Amino acid sequence: MNWTLEQLRQFVTTAECGSFSAAARMLGKAQSAVSTAISLLEADLNVELFDRSRRNAQLTDAGEVLLLEARELLRQADALDNRARSLSSGNEAKLAMALDEALPYAATSTLLREIGTRFPDLELNLFNGTATEVANYVAEERADIAFHFVRGTLPSNFDQKHVGAVPQGVFVAIDHPLAQLPSVPRKQLVKYRQLVMHAEDVREEIYSPRVWRSDSFYSIAEMVADDLGWAILPVNVGLDDAYDKPLRQVHCPTLALSGLSVRMLWRQGWQLTRTAQWIQARYEELLSQIQG
Repeated sequence: MNWTLEQLRQFVTTAECGSFSAAARMLGKAQSAVSTAISLLEADLNVELFDRSRRNAQLTDAGEVLLLEARELLRQADALDNRARSLSSGNEAKLAMALDEALPYAATSTLLREIGTRFPDLELNLFNGTATEVANYVAEERADIAFHFVRGTLPSNFDQKHVGAVPQGVFVAIDHPLAQLPSVPRKQLVKYRQLVMHAEDVREEIYSPRVWRSDSFYSIAEMVADDLGWAILPVNVGLDDAYDKPLRQVHCPTLALSGLSVRMLWRQGWQLTRTAQWIQARYEELLSQIQG
């Protein structure tokens, strides 16, 4: 095969323009040059692409089929060229990122869409899990960076940066007795089981003498929906509509809950790339919008 990408480009342009002269004008070439290039392409492929008995450049049946192949080859060639330019300008080829499953979906989905637009040639690998799991992905070098809710201190082999906070609230099932109260004092909370996020090195605030623990905010929310107790949850998790029945956020002014801190972490010694730095800064902006 001696045909070239330039011949394919002239073939596709001629088919789309409907004539050799129009294609020549678009390509800035002489009509004879375009006609010759396509004739050489036909000879090399041993296929007639255009029916020259007609006035305009009418594709043959074989030409219509090969037009699809030519367009795909040109698309792949352009993708290769764009990827090479991206790499030569200093952008990395791959990035692996782990995300806490309980992070606000609105911020995360916006971030991913913008990564796709800003870094179209990046090969992105995503991991999802609990706060502990995403940290393990980084420790195991399966992920380069991770975002998760702060659950205690990190080992010395990590670097980290605070990127924002997410509002928390007290949630019960919609038909729970506490859901009917305009304001819930602490003495009411102690009457019911508290469902608490489990982390070995974190001392969670306990208000009830009866406690169940889980390592997943969504698992806790499911238990709240099943009338197994009440819980302090990220507001985005508590207001999710994926449970068997809705949860209700109750007003507990004496708890004075602060935002749940979110951090980005990476292995100590791993140099943050330009892409990772942009992701960190942009996610910080998106979380600040939610907090506001």
